[in-house]
Amino acid sequence: MGDALKDVRRARVSVALVFAVHGAVTGTFATRIPWIQDHLDLSPGQLGLALVFPAVGASLAMPLASRIVHRFGARAALQGLLTLWCLAIVLPGLAPNLALLCLGLFLFGATAGMSDVAMNAQGVEVEERLGTSIMSGLHGMWSLGGLVASAFGVLAAHQHLDARVHFAVTAVVLTVLAQIVCRGVLDVRPAAEEEAPPRFALPPKEALLIGLVGFCAVFAEGASADWSGVYLRDVTGSSASTAAACYTAFAATMTLARLCGDAVVRRLGPVRAVRISGAVATAGGLLVVLADTPYLAIPGFALIGIGIAVVVPLAFAAAGRAGSNPSQSIAGVATITYTSGLVAPAVIGGIAQATSLTVSFAVVTVLTAALVPSATALRRRSSERPVAANVPERV
Repeated sequence: MGDALKDVRRARVSVALVFAVHGAVTGTFATRIPWIQDHLDLSPGQLGLALVFPAVGASLAMPLASRIVHRFGARAALQGLLTLWCLAIVLPGLAPNLALLCLGLFLFGATAGMSDVAMNAQGVEVEERLGTSIMSGLHGMWSLGGLVASAFGVLAAHQHLDARVHFAVTAVVLTVLAQIVCRGVLDVRPAAEEEAPPRFALPPKEALLIGLVGFCAVFAEGASADWSGVYLRDVTGSSASTAAACYTAFAATMTLARLCGDAVVRRLGPVRAVRISGAVATAGGLLVVLADTPYLAIPGFALIGIGIAVVVPLAFAAAGRAGSNPSQSIAGVATITYTSGLVAPAVIGGIAQATSLTVSFAVVTVLTAALVPSATALRRRSSERPVAANVPERV
């Protein structure tokens, strides 16, 4: 019993580091989007079109993740998929034109989505074995990885470093880290008589409702991550380095909120936590919409980060308890939520092309406000096993 608990605690550390590596790829990419736009001379509409292709890649690939885990086992599948995600960061920088950028981002999204499903399934498994809430903290590590990577991105942008060089160095470093951190995760394997999951299956009804809650939060996250820098540059007239720093502020506040999120959720419960979060994010969205200087927009994006921080972790945790097949439910919810984040930049770009970026973020604000009434979808049902309160929190 003691050895089993020790293995689970070690797996908790390993999966937390996996989340950090995954987030670092996202943070690296987000800070160099203005470089990609300038390098290829893309209009807001063209950039938005390109950014829809990760959504297409993720939508097609994410349902395959549970089948890959079933065939190769949780550890090998996560190690392989995370490695592919780390290497895929080089693709957007190498694209010489819009068409190849779209192809590169398609592959980028496919690897992102599959590795995301695998690591969240691992996180839910560890949470269930520990018997206590850890998903917010794991997503906090994802945000921390993005924050650290974005800091390097800000430095690279300030020094006018070619993003192709930046992406190549990042890919090598993160690939090595991925190989190391995946060694300690749980090697969960299916029973011999267990059938392989289908290549594609819709989530159960409960998971679908959970996914819609996650959709609103992830839309705001994707829009803020990919467009905050462009918003500051084009709407408030900030410098390139200040625009890149806006993502850092967004990621920093989201990181802190997620790292504290498990304690908050245990105190308030998931429904109240999401309702309050939605109100905070809406206040941040209003500040962004009304901003005409970076000094108002940056705090607005920071409040959005705080507001949406715990929503996605709670959605994945709830998905792991929904339906008869947890991994299938997680894959279904992940497809909805992750696709939302990848579609969001394209939608923002399309609206900006037709109207303005200010109107685009007014739409984001409406979606964050929708979190307040929709939070009841995350309510723990009486049939679910309650989270144990006597399991040590520290690893």
